[in-house]
Amino acid sequence: MIIWINGGFGVGKTTVSNKLKEKINESIIYDPEEIGTYLFNTQQEKKDDFQDYVLWRTLNYEKLKELSLKFKIIIIPMTITNMQYYDEIAGRLERDGTVIKHFILIASKETLIKRLDERGDSTEWAYNQVDRCVNAFKDIQGEKINTDNMSIDDVVNNIIKLVNT
Repeated sequence: MIIWINGGFGVGKTTVSNKLKEKINESIIYDPEEIGTYLFNTQQEKKDDFQDYVLWRTLNYEKLKELSLKFKIIIIPMTITNMQYYDEIAGRLERDGTVIKHFILIASKETLIKRLDERGDSTEWAYNQVDRCVNAFKDIQGEKINTDNMSIDDVVNNIIKLVNT
């Protein structure tokens, strides 16, 4: 099973994923951004977003397919708003027989900006994505969890409950 934790920058994907890993036996965290960073730094043709590289989607699909044979549960904290790209990875894995649970953590623009401020290491790029993410996640399919007034533990417990149903 893959538990995909999607949502805007600053919504809490990484924190939630780390807590999920602590609570779910035989789980690992896989970060597709690592392949993205590598591609961004090595490709001659520069793109604004590494997700725009076909190779990023292909390599992540292949790696996740391999990992799904070795691990019971893979947790992925990754913002992805282009559903064609999501389908090229998660949809393809699902068609291959992998169970995908897609959770979208949402929050207001004000909450996201506040959380980015609190992190202290946020880039201008992350701030520039807030409006795009808030708007994009209105129309994206997945189990939406509004985190505005929820603790991390509440979000994690909600996800665990939904995964087990």
